[in-house]
Amino acid sequence: MKIKPIFDPDKKKRPMRVAAFMSGTGTNVKKLIEHQKRLEKEKGSSPFEVIFIFSDRADGTCMGEKIAYENAIPYFSYDIRMFYKKHGFQKPTINTSEALSLREEFDKVPKRLIKAFEIDLVALGGYMSYTTIKGCVNVHPADLTIKNKDGKRKYTGANAVRDAILEGEKFLRSCTILTDEGIDTGPILMISKPVPVELPAPIEKLKQDPQLLKKVVEEHQERLKKEGDWRIFPKTIEYIAQGRFAVDEKSRIYFDNALVPDGIEE
Repeated sequence: MKIKPIFDPDKKKRPMRVAAFMSGTGTNVKKLIEHQKRLEKEKGSSPFEVIFIFSDRADGTCMGEKIAYENAIPYFSYDIRMFYKKHGFQKPTINTSEALSLREEFDKVPKRLIKAFEIDLVALGGYMSYTTIKGCVNVHPADLTIKNKDGKRKYTGANAVRDAILEGEKFLRSCTILTDEGIDTGPILMISKPVPVELPAPIEKLKQDPQLLKKVVEEHQERLKKEGDWRIFPKTIEYIAQGRFAVDEKSRIYFDNALVPDGIEE
C-alpha cells in the first residue's frame, strides 16, 4: 500500500510552515516555538517554522497575542462565542447539522489565513474548539490506546484526565494525533512516558468531595502537561517536518516507513 509523508521536505526544499492554534495560556505553543529556536541555535536550522498564531478567543483571556508579540509572529483572533451569538446560538456547539454548518463557516477565516500564508501543517496547542480543518496535529491528555468494551477509545473529550483517575488508572499519558472528523478519534502519532497517578484519598472519597477531586484533577493535568504534552508535542512536529511520519490510504500511521498502529513511544 502506498504511503505518503505528512510533509515531504525533499519535495518542498524548505522548512515546514506551521500555524499554531490556541485558546488559553498557550503553553504548548510556547514550547513549540522554544523547540524551534533551540534547534536553530544548536543545529543551525529548524525543519519547521511557526508562521502565525490563531486564537478562537478575542476577549483578552488568550495569551496568544503576548506569545506572538514576544516572538515577532503575526497573530489573529476571531471569537467563536461571539460568532455563534451573532447567529442566534447561546454558545458554540456542533450538536446539530445547522451548528456544524456554522462551524464550517467560522473555519473559513482560518482556512483563508492558512492558504494566504502557505501553511503546511496546523498545530493545535490547547485549541478548545472543534475544527473542520482536517489533518491538524492535536495533543490530548490521555492514553488513547485504552479502549472500552465496545472497542472505542475510552478517554476522549475535555474530561479525559478526570475520567481516567475515577476509573482507577495507575498512570496517565499524553498522545499526539492527526485529526479527522471525530473528537479525539484520529490516528495516534506519539505517546508520552507514563505519569503516575498519586491520590491523597481513595477514589470513593474523591467522588464525594467535588472540591478535592477538582484539585487532584488539576494537579495531574499540570503534571501531565509538563511531563507529557510539552515533550511529545514539539517532537511530533519536528518528526513530521523531517518527513519521518507518513500515512497510507487507510489513514494508518508509519514512522521511518514502519507501520505504528499505536504511534511511537517517547
